[in-house]
Amino acid sequence: MRSMRRGIKEMDIILSRYADIRLTELDAAQLDTYDALLSENDQDLYQWVTGQVPPPSSFSALIADISGMALASK
Repeated sequence: MRSMRRGIKEMDIILSRYADIRLTELDAAQLDTYDALLSENDQDLYQWVTGQVPPPSSFSALIADISGMALASK
């Protein structure tokens, strides 16, 4: 549910789609990283996912996966 109804509509769409498809595939460590990512500011998340600003190294693999899914849906 935290993947939806965020601060900006774009992140609602991107994260809810990612959660619907990938959440069941993530292991415990990846779920912990995803949970930590959801605590970040939506404006920062959007800039990371769209490649405007590089993400912190702790989120780089996850952001790359989320970005790839977002681009694939276009």
